[in-house]
Amino acid sequence: MTKKEIVRKISEEKGLTQLAVKEIVQMTFDAIVDTLINDPKHRIELRNFGVFEVKKRAARTARNPRTGERVEVPAKYVVTFKPGKEMEAQVLELERMERERESHPEPSAPEPPPAALTSEQTPYRPPAGSEPDPPPNGRFGVTEGNPFGG
Repeated sequence: MTKKEIVRKISEEKGLTQLAVKEIVQMTFDAIVDTLINDPKHRIELRNFGVFEVKKRAARTARNPRTGERVEVPAKYVVTFKPGKEMEAQVLELERMERERESHPEPSAPEPPPAALTSEQTPYRPPAGSEPDPPPNGRFGVTEGNPFGG
């Protein structure tokens, strides 16, 4: 879901203009970022939602997967998010419902019989026993050289 979709949903549910909702949503996001940067603890806790926090990731030695060469990665700040208990409970419920659905699949509805076709609608079918010509030299129309042009 995108910010635009969030704005549209809130706008429809609350009867507000999308412009007004967009400003409110953006102000909320800006307040979160501002708090993470300017708060002495670099942390914002939203009850029943979760905790955003800025943490410093230590410098480390990594390995370039292509060359295998060692690379020094400097320390850096990252934003972390830890979901609140209510959010975790809802996600766990989603997992439970998915496992239940996988263990007890719903029977698929039988397909309806095809509608009767008139003679004008009947698709062409070649006569029984006739088969299409095989490709020349067994190569689907390529008679010599690399079929990919090289």
